[in-house]
Amino acid sequence: MKTYSTLDDCVLGGLEAPCFGNLLPEEIELVKDSKVQVQFRKGESLTKQGAFASSVLFVVEGLVRQYIVGDTNRDFNLRIIRSGEFIGLSAAFSKHTYDYSSVALKETLACLIEKDAIAGLIKSNGNFAYGLINRYYENDSSLYSTIRSMMYKQMHGRLSDVLLYLDTMRYNKESVFSYLSRKEIADFAGLSTESTVKLLKGFEQDGLIKLVDKDIEVLKREALAEISRRG
Repeated sequence: MKTYSTLDDCVLGGLEAPCFGNLLPEEIELVKDSKVQVQFRKGESLTKQGAFASSVLFVVEGLVRQYIVGDTNRDFNLRIIRSGEFIGLSAAFSKHTYDYSSVALKETLACLIEKDAIAGLIKSNGNFAYGLINRYYENDSSLYSTIRSMMYKQMHGRLSDVLLYLDTMRYNKESVFSYLSRKEIADFAGLSTESTVKLLKGFEQDGLIKLVDKDIEVLKREALAEISRRG
């Protein structure tokens, strides 16, 4: 992990986060004075579940896996985080610890912004607050969909959901499957690695996907979507 405290353009470089465009010049300076830019290597943790939350992270460039650890010390993956997205927004809403862990899937550049600075902007700038709350809502909505899938769908339906989701998570137009192990894919669906490998081979035999080393090419999205609908 490398820290760059002198760079001051990480926030302004996040053009995919429209809420930053709503800041006044003096508010931009406040953010610049309250942040540090950090380079995380592949496999390094950005946040740890239960750890003290002092910062909100903004991903400038990279790819991150967000997950929670259950009582049995088994991971459950929540989502993939890409450039222009936030990590740990709850820290700005009086949450003192991180609710989840996150780890870099590849080299990732992030801005760590003091949560008090973000909280101050939320209170003083309604447009900025609306943008953050909208992002928070999108994350919650995605999480509820994941919970519904886990509760009501069988293994085939759950894995179909995961494949369809991950297939949309492109990084510079590149598939994210090559960054994930079979266990990590299994942890998105709440399945064992062995069951996931078996199901993937079955999907390949049915012509729905193509397995190329670690990569997975989705060939028939509609067929996978139908499996998902049937649950």
